[in-house]
Amino acid sequence: MTAAPVVDRQRLSHPALLPIADKVEQGERLTRDDGLTLFRTPDLLGLGTLADARNRALHGDRVMFAANQHINPTNICILRKTCVFCSYARLPKEDGAYRYTLEQVLAESDEANSTLTREFHIVGGLDMHAGLAYYAEMFRALKARHPHVHIKALTAVEIAHIARIEKMPVRDVLIALREAGLDTMPGGGAEVFSPGVRATIADKKLAGEEWIAVHREAHQLGIRTNCTMLYGHVETLEDRINHLSMLRDLQSETGGFLAYIPLAYHPDNNELGEALHREGTATSGFDDLRNLAVGRLFLDNIPHIKTHWVMVTPFLSQTSLHFGVDDMEGTMVHEKIYHQAGAHTAQAMALDSLLALIRGAGKVPVERDSFYRVLRTFDDAAGAAAHQAA
Repeated sequence: MTAAPVVDRQRLSHPALLPIADKVEQGERLTRDDGLTLFRTPDLLGLGTLADARNRALHGDRVMFAANQHINPTNICILRKTCVFCSYARLPKEDGAYRYTLEQVLAESDEANSTLTREFHIVGGLDMHAGLAYYAEMFRALKARHPHVHIKALTAVEIAHIARIEKMPVRDVLIALREAGLDTMPGGGAEVFSPGVRATIADKKLAGEEWIAVHREAHQLGIRTNCTMLYGHVETLEDRINHLSMLRDLQSETGGFLAYIPLAYHPDNNELGEALHREGTATSGFDDLRNLAVGRLFLDNIPHIKTHWVMVTPFLSQTSLHFGVDDMEGTMVHEKIYHQAGAHTAQAMALDSLLALIRGAGKVPVERDSFYRVLRTFDDAAGAAAHQAA
């Protein structure tokens, strides 16, 4: 049974947070206006106090992570010219364009044998030559070679793309991929659901309602998924709350989301960054922490809030563990997409470094599987011995 949150009101300096504190303690759902108040408050520490109280009631001092490996099979994408925030995509004959063969995928996957990888995170571009057969063969081969590794693969946008080029219903594509080895889906491609925002940053991409529909189909088939929001570009605070409301509504309907991950926009090497005259880090640490904390408080029915250290730096991710976050991006071998957009963090993190980061925040590191089941806890001598044995 979840404990009731207890908010230290002495740490709230903005009076507008006091009625929200009452709702948090009473387990009452926040309204859109409450969400806007949280996004607008100048009291970042007060916001963190609210989110931390809610998080501690749910998860105590535990912070979870997964030993995962990214595989990006292709960067060829038909939306290369219309997704202006993307630095990763290429046209088929453009410099840097690639599509892995099955042998290349398997060769990269073999690092799982030496890194104790438990999850493959597989996403890529909308490639006309990467259809259902391409991914089904890939998943079957990965399962045969690494039967212990979970496959979390293909965003809603990729699933809809496969359905379109194969002239199949989305549901049939999901069933076929599940039979081939798909276990869960990531939450990418959501960006911001506002039609106006999508017309500006991702024209011709799957609409927000269509993204929701793909995840609804997945949930109805028993395929759990994550959800995201890309923030820090042209969206308004109202756009953010509307986006979060749509996620919350679908979760109330299906219960299929495992985690929410707010994604910070990076402006390097893309047209949107040039148009906005930005370079380097587009979002502030203040806004990064705010988005995580608001996610914890507003999305009351999504159990896990995840920080992606490759996007916001390990140090800010460590700070976020006191702003409502209970899950940290894991060892993450071979991340490519955000590094193309100017991320200056490493492409992987050693287990010892990840454990030190979590412990340094006064938290207890817990390795999880992809369904958030505990695999091992690093809080005592037994946990240390298990780490050494592994």
